Amino acid sequence: MTEPYRRRWPALALLLSAVFMDMVDNQIVNIALPTIQHDLGAQPSALQWTATGYTLAFALTLIIGGRLGDRYGHRALFVLGTAGFGVSSLVAGVAPNVTVLLAARVAQGVFAGLMVPQVLSFIHTEFPENEQGKAMGFYGMTFPIGGLAGPLLGGLLTEADLFGWHWRTIFLVNVPIALAAAVGAALVMPARGRDRAGRRGGIDVPGVLVLAAALLSVLYPLVQGRELGWPAWVFVLMAAALPLLALFVAQQRSRERHGREPLVRIGLFDNRAMAVGIVIMLIFYCGMGAFFVLTLHLQDGVGYSPLKTALTMLPATVGIVAGNGIGMPLAPKLGRLLPVVGLVLLLAGSAWMLAAVTGYGSGLTPWQLAVPVLLYGAGLGLGASSLMLITLAGTSTADAGAASGVVNTVVQLGAAAGPATIGTAFFNRLGTDGNFVAATRTGLVIGLALFGVALLACFLLPRRAA
Repeated sequence: MTEPYRRRWPALALLLSAVFMDMVDNQIVNIALPTIQHDLGAQPSALQWTATGYTLAFALTLIIGGRLGDRYGHRALFVLGTAGFGVSSLVAGVAPNVTVLLAARVAQGVFAGLMVPQVLSFIHTEFPENEQGKAMGFYGMTFPIGGLAGPLLGGLLTEADLFGWHWRTIFLVNVPIALAAAVGAALVMPARGRDRAGRRGGIDVPGVLVLAAALLSVLYPLVQGRELGWPAWVFVLMAAALPLLALFVAQQRSRERHGREPLVRIGLFDNRAMAVGIVIMLIFYCGMGAFFVLTLHLQDGVGYSPLKTALTMLPATVGIVAGNGIGMPLAPKLGRLLPVVGLVLLLAGSAWMLAAVTGYGSGLTPWQLAVPVLLYGAGLGLGASSLMLITLAGTSTADAGAASGVVNTVVQLGAAAGPATIGTAFFNRLGTDGNFVAATRTGLVIGLALFGVALLACFLLPRRAA
């Protein structure tokens, strides 16, 4: 029996610091978006791409990040990803214009997709079975803690205006953390974990490119269409997503038939929990784009400071932590009932927020949003955790890694599509008469509709999780 790696716990602490940094960076930028827009003179579409570009790049890189780690070593990929994340954060922090900022955000997403998958691989390969539960517990705690710290840190740093850097501090703060994590991992993580034999066919680069083209053919027109006046080619490009997805499926099946490793094994979706769960999760996370427009409304429409906006959103994070804590142990027992309850809470919170935004207008206070935002967060925590467990429950052990990669990728795609779709409707309505209340109401109604569709689709899930 192989002796467990002696320094596995210090190494895990370094790995989790990178996951924390990624979660903070994913959340921190939303609070600062209006300030960035005013400082750089950015168009509304640039705000959407600042959020969407990161998550889209992260989603596409997640698919291959874990496999590259298996092939070239988890330590090598983690150090590369963390160092690259630090450099791209530095570029974002000193960006002279919005073009450089967007390029840096995409680079951040790519490098995050290289470093984050190595954490689960490290836990699986370096910890004995009797310690894996504890290690996974620390890993699971990092997400809500990062989600809690992100908006608060974003509000504090933007408003504090340290060294006159203003919003730039939210990116520059990553640099010392990334440097410490990269150097520490190079010294503490084991060199083993490399798949010297490799797998036939290598990494499916054509598959990545086809999938990226399919996703961009939808997201690019949605984000840019309004500013371009919705020309005909925009709709042609969106329609092209269907044949591109069909090409992707055919290409993946062909690789399997020829004994090559596919990017996504299509047979995974023969399982009803996986097939239905993936669709629900995509709709679920897309509906969360309503929070993106609410953040803009509170700052630009009502006049909140970044810190006040972050504190207004704080009950959502409390709800997420509570919902996640309840959902994880109960999902195997209650099955599809749990995401149904989560989506009912989301619908109630969204409807309450919609009523508050409409009823109070420019006089809206944080206290009037506290309960609906708490309900919204609880629904997110309960629904997200239970949907993920139910979706993964029916997969075989041999497919567990691939299924986890698919689920995490869909989560990121939904998070990217949310600001793109709901943000487009928000800015389109805002451009009509400059009415923030009406524009925010439009975004919240779309979010409500998406959660309603997800709720109905939950009844197609198996009654019980495996």
